[in-house]
Amino acid sequence: MTVPRLDREIGIEVYATKSKGVSGRIRQFPEDFKVEEILTDGSKAHTEPAAYAPINTRGRYLVCVLVKRNCDTILAVQKVSQTLGISPERINIGGIKDARALTAQHVSIGRMLPEQVVRFKLKDIWLYPLRFSSEKINSEMLFGNEFHITLRAVNLVAPEIMKRTRRINEELAQLGGCPNFFGHQRFGTARPITHLVGKHMLQGEWEKAALMFLAKPSLHEHPESRGAREQLWKTLDFRKGLGYFPRRLVYELQMLEHLAERPRDFLGAFHRLPKKLCQLFIQAYQSYLFNRFLSQRIKRGLPLKKPQRGEHVLKIDGGEYLALPLVGYKQWVSSGEQGEIERRILEEEEEDVAPENFKFSVMPKISSSGGLRTAITPIIEFKPEKPLQDDANPNKRFMSLSFTLRKGSYATVVLREFMKPRNPLKAGF
Repeated sequence: MTVPRLDREIGIEVYATKSKGVSGRIRQFPEDFKVEEILTDGSKAHTEPAAYAPINTRGRYLVCVLVKRNCDTILAVQKVSQTLGISPERINIGGIKDARALTAQHVSIGRMLPEQVVRFKLKDIWLYPLRFSSEKINSEMLFGNEFHITLRAVNLVAPEIMKRTRRINEELAQLGGCPNFFGHQRFGTARPITHLVGKHMLQGEWEKAALMFLAKPSLHEHPESRGAREQLWKTLDFRKGLGYFPRRLVYELQMLEHLAERPRDFLGAFHRLPKKLCQLFIQAYQSYLFNRFLSQRIKRGLPLKKPQRGEHVLKIDGGEYLALPLVGYKQWVSSGEQGEIERRILEEEEEDVAPENFKFSVMPKISSSGGLRTAITPIIEFKPEKPLQDDANPNKRFMSLSFTLRKGSYATVVLREFMKPRNPLKAGF
């Protein structure tokens, strides 16, 4: 089964299932892709305001639910901090949520009162005070996310949609879950360059990294953005770029402001970006390498569920899961046949990277020690609903799906197995 070029560009080279997909489209509307965060204590962040009640206590950190529609998480946090008149450092989140979606997640805000948050008002971003806590929200508190997906524009009759969905679900159940690839949003679908920026940063090529982020155009992005990047690529006139770059490219404008004054200080330009974004560049490259490691394992027919002798293992909820490395300065490759796969990829001329490269003396805060990630992720409480006529797409059908994934796993990776899209971009990925 042919894997789309956009998938291969981010290291996903295979499908885990052999059955035909239903095709269709996700995210025709932001509400078609709803994400609700679940904490390890079982509490869930709801997208509906009615779920939240007044608070009568006081504490160090005010825990709120941040609901956003069609907005990047880091940018949403920046907007919240600006509106509240506080430093972004006072706001803590557990994870990054989908941008093109309706999402709800927990945030903690230091030295904040509920009455200050109640007055918060911003387009497509809502903040609801929940409770006080002595701890900041962090990734260790997260269990996962519950997804409610509307899959639209399916050009099949309802019985065939259900038949294909059941077959793929059975195949994934036999595997023990879905391959735990990092999805497109980790890299950017319209312009999948985030991992390439990270790769240049790792190699100390700060000029290449900056120009990749600022000026590398893509045929699939907004024409205005593409035109601005093409012009900057030709001229490298950063001061003039400030005048014609679209205002929505917030992070690019932050870098351009620096380079307009110091045209050769590319490292300094990265210091102007939020720390979390700079870390994401490095993490995206780790993710790309992980995807390649996992793709090659599947191609070789090695098991995904049962670890082989000497391979990495993660213990989760009382069970042992095969794990592959997220390469970092403390995390080396696997042993055995899987280790051979990983070493060969790292030593390729196009990669040429070693674990020690993930330690930065010039920007220590983005150094990454690495870690492990399970090769497979269980799909919890998968529920497809009966397909219905799709009013938004005449003569086609839509199907609602709901399921839960553990933190760090991508709904789009599960959906690509059920959809098998020829063009992930047109399909909403």
